[in-house]
Amino acid sequence: MINVSDTADSQRIISGMMRLSGRGREEAMHFLDYAWDSGVRWFDHADIYGNGASESVFGEWLKTRGHPREELIIQSKCGIRPGIAYDCSSEYLINATDGILKRLGCGYLDVLLIHRPDVLWEPEEIAAAFRELYDSGRVREFGVSNFNPVQIEYLGHYLDRKIGYNQLQLSLAFAPMVSEGLETNTYSPNGLSRSQGVLDYCRLNDIRIQTWSPLQFGTFQGTFIDNPGYGPLNARLAELAGKYGVSKAAVAAAWNLRLDRRLQVILGTVNPGHFGDLLRATQVQLTREEWYGLYMAAGYSLP
Repeated sequence: MINVSDTADSQRIISGMMRLSGRGREEAMHFLDYAWDSGVRWFDHADIYGNGASESVFGEWLKTRGHPREELIIQSKCGIRPGIAYDCSSEYLINATDGILKRLGCGYLDVLLIHRPDVLWEPEEIAAAFRELYDSGRVREFGVSNFNPVQIEYLGHYLDRKIGYNQLQLSLAFAPMVSEGLETNTYSPNGLSRSQGVLDYCRLNDIRIQTWSPLQFGTFQGTFIDNPGYGPLNARLAELAGKYGVSKAAVAAAWNLRLDRRLQVILGTVNPGHFGDLLRATQVQLTREEWYGLYMAAGYSLP
């Protein structure tokens, strides 16, 4: 198990590497140095980020900087063959993990996640792959990404080891996992169960939620920060930003963090200025009234 306090700021913020390969080498190295110097130790990869290039860049940084491996928490995801299929076969998962480790040059992964549910999966095969990867020391913990409770239960029935993480999209403007619980037993469209109770399921089963796209609305449709379509929300964010002495984006990220004391936020930016700004979210402790006020300003309602 990862031996860091569940509520430590160093654990609650994860640096997402999706955009790392889109930067030049020196710019990428500078960002990683900045993240390290800022105290961030948890880094999120996937083999499809830059078709593996993000992992290769990160691996070069690891090699040249010489940071002790045990001081970093490195996770990656696999299971997507871009434009072809989802693939959770045992052979694919093992080969993909070996490729990840080769590019990273880090010896082992702290966490391996299945990137998306595969409707053609055979859970016995996944169990066999996880067993080999764990027993060989290549992976220490396992998780999933974008899975609902039934899918986790189905997979977990065959596993020797517990699923410890679930990556899910969450933001003020994309919060179905919150609204479906708050508007249970109503005719409101926001009360429809789109996540099948994933928030409370993960809480109940001690599965740590890692949230992605904390500033986005829809699915990759853009940020709600300074978006004229979210006027009331931005006005409320600005008010609280003034109160806490941070940016509106930091307040928005703090809204995610306030939902659960163990919840983590993945920051996808590799711009040092934006990243440092968002890190200040850990300094903001929204009151209950402020949290619900932001939720309603985003267009949700309380029954």
